[in-house]
Amino acid sequence: MHKTLIVTNDFPPRPGGIQAFLHNMALRLDPAGIVVYASTWKRGREGAEATAAFDAEQPFTVVRDRTTMLLPTPRVTRRATALLREHGCTSVWFGAAAPLGLMAPALRRAGAERLIGTTHGHEAGWAQLPVARGLLRRIGEGTDSLTYLGEYTRSRIAAALSPEAAARMTHLPPGVDEKTFHPDSGGAGVRAELGLTDRPVVVCVSRLVPRKGQDTLILALPRILAAHPDTVLLVVGGGPYERNLRRLAAETGVSDSVRFTGAVPWSELPAHYGAGDVFAMPCRTRRGGLDVEGLGIVYLEASATGLPVLAGDSGGAPDAVLDGETGWVVRGGNSEECADRLVTLLGDPELRQRMGARGRRWVEEKWRWDLLAHRLEELLRTRPEQPDGRPA
Repeated sequence: MHKTLIVTNDFPPRPGGIQAFLHNMALRLDPAGIVVYASTWKRGREGAEATAAFDAEQPFTVVRDRTTMLLPTPRVTRRATALLREHGCTSVWFGAAAPLGLMAPALRRAGAERLIGTTHGHEAGWAQLPVARGLLRRIGEGTDSLTYLGEYTRSRIAAALSPEAAARMTHLPPGVDEKTFHPDSGGAGVRAELGLTDRPVVVCVSRLVPRKGQDTLILALPRILAAHPDTVLLVVGGGPYERNLRRLAAETGVSDSVRFTGAVPWSELPAHYGAGDVFAMPCRTRRGGLDVEGLGIVYLEASATGLPVLAGDSGGAPDAVLDGETGWVVRGGNSEECADRLVTLLGDPELRQRMGARGRRWVEEKWRWDLLAHRLEELLRTRPEQPDGRPA
């Protein structure tokens, strides 16, 4: 039987988009052929209990390292190679290529025939830093293929790789569970619970950090309220930027039109998307390109829910929107442009319906998890070729 060792820091119950990406992919592969080697979520009894309970529910084997952050140290490399041999794995998938892909040569010597590294937004940042760029080049040379989320991340990362490694890059974005995120996901119940039944709602689902652009939405609200006075901005998610956002809402005079839900359990997210009339996350690039959106799966989840989307132009975010069809892309940080687009959408139910329906079809056609998991499975099983084209 073909077996794959997944080596990752990004795995539930640790929350986050990369974690959800890896878990959803793993669930759609043959569970008998999967072994996950992951870091511990967090120290302490509560973290240990949550991790143990999660791992026990999985249909595949999960092995946790004692550390909360796997690094390609000699100890971690020895553990990974031991697991590869113990379980008879013939392929390795690095959940995030940097830095764990630096273990690729050792794992190949231990018997791995295929080594795949998935890149996200942070590898695009690595490609801009001299030392990190050199390490990224080594990772590209040590693996059989690096996957990328979209054209933005591909072009940035490829510039740091050897020509041969760049040519081996493969498109593998995260997917959307179209059976979980759909137009009848329970949004009416969330609206009723929050007292928003008869009000226009702009919803933003994301971590509360400066890059995501919730502050831009707050600054856009006065202009939106002038056209649609009952509008509410529903901010779903938790994060370190919440205090700043609440202060900004007060200073802007729109506190009564902003609702913060805090962190929401994953099972309740589809209904919170469904509570909106429009989805907006006008993300922006920060820190000279080091803090950038890799893709923005939230736009696709919103599209699957049947909402038109407003995206910022940071990094790969535009790859998750068909501009003018499923929504619009605006300049990140530009509150006036953001406000103008939202005013148009809130005032045109037919346009919202048309864009939302197109987004739903696009997700069903291109972004389903089963389609993308099949692509990963092919990558993990494909044998490298010799120069004459014959399988090695």
